[in-house]
Amino acid sequence: MSGAAVSAAVVTAAGEEPEGIQLLLPASYDLLWSSIVLVVIAVAFYKYVLPKFQTVLDERTSKIEGGLALAETAQAEAAAQLAEYQQLLADARSEAARIREDARAEGGQILAESRARAQEEAARIAETAQRQIDAERQQAAVSLRADVGTLATQLASKIVGESLEDEARRSRVVDRFLDDLEASTTTSAGKGN
Repeated sequence: MSGAAVSAAVVTAAGEEPEGIQLLLPASYDLLWSSIVLVVIAVAFYKYVLPKFQTVLDERTSKIEGGLALAETAQAEAAAQLAEYQQLLADARSEAARIREDARAEGGQILAESRARAQEEAARIAETAQRQIDAERQQAAVSLRADVGTLATQLASKIVGESLEDEARRSRVVDRFLDDLEASTTTSAGKGN
C-alpha cells in the first residue's frame, strides 16, 4: 500500500474524513518517517557522494588550471618565437640591404676599372697606331727618297749629258737635291707663317 492509501485508511479508521486544506497536508507520522529517510539520505550523500563529486570537481579544476597554465606557457613561447622571427626578419632585411649596397659599390668599382682599362687600351691602341703611322711615314720617306733619287739621277743624267751610274756620285747628287728641296720647303713654310 502506498503512503496516501495508508493515511486514508488511518483517517477512515479514526472515523474522521479530512476536509479542505487537511486534504493536502500529510499526516504527522508521514512527516516524521520522511524526515528520517531524508536525514539518512542526506548523511549518506554528504559522507559518500559529495566527496566523490568534490574530487571530480577538483580534478577538473586542476586540469583547467593546468590547461590555462599550459596555454599561457605556449602563448609566451609563441610570443618569444614571434619576436625571434621578427628579429631574424629584420636582420635578414638589413643583411639584404647591406648586400645590395655592397653590390652597387662593387658594380661601381668594376665599372670604374672597366673604364680605366678601356682608356688604357684606347691609349695603347692609339700609341701603337701612332708608332705604326710613324714607321710607315719613315718607310714612305725612305721609299720616296729612293724613288726620287732614281728619278733625279735619270733627270740629271739627261740634263748633264753624262752617265751618273756611279753609286757614290749618284748618292751625292740625290742627297744634295733632297737637302735643297728640304731647305726650300722650310723657307717657304717659314714665309707662309
